[in-house]
Amino acid sequence: MADEALIYVELLDEGADVWRPVVATIERSGVYRLPLEQPAEEKWAFPPGSRVRCEARVLEDAQQLVAVAAV
Repeated sequence: MADEALIYVELLDEGADVWRPVVATIERSGVYRLPLEQPAEEKWAFPPGSRVRCEARVLEDAQQLVAVAAV
């Protein structure tokens, strides 16, 4: 089974900063694969199934991994 990590993906068109926690597959250091599906009512900053680079950022007073760029 592949290693997984909880990362956060920005939701678009929300009118405020909103981040969705998702369980992503770890592909290599700093690179993750998003799940293949997203809730129908959401628009993620990166399409489902995308490979993304993550970095640590503070969200709600805690350090979290955040998707910042497509790979």
